[in-house]
Amino acid sequence: MKTAISLSDALFEKADHLAANLGISRSQLYARSVQAFIGRYDTEAITARLNEVYSDKQPGIDSVLLSMQTRTLGDESW
Repeated sequence: MKTAISLSDALFEKADHLAANLGISRSQLYARSVQAFIGRYDTEAITARLNEVYSDKQPGIDSVLLSMQTRTLGDESW
């Protein structure tokens, strides 16, 4: 789909320079930029990324940490 947008001269020049440095067309740069911007606000994508990052983590408290915390409590009475 084709669309038209209005940009300031300075922004256009920066985008043009970046596209040239990346070796892609301005259209590709704009499409990638919009896709990245939308991705920031896509809560499902954010949740999926977080799940991916933490998928190899074991739930619960590390045994060494638990032992250290238990020792600091001592024989306190509640």
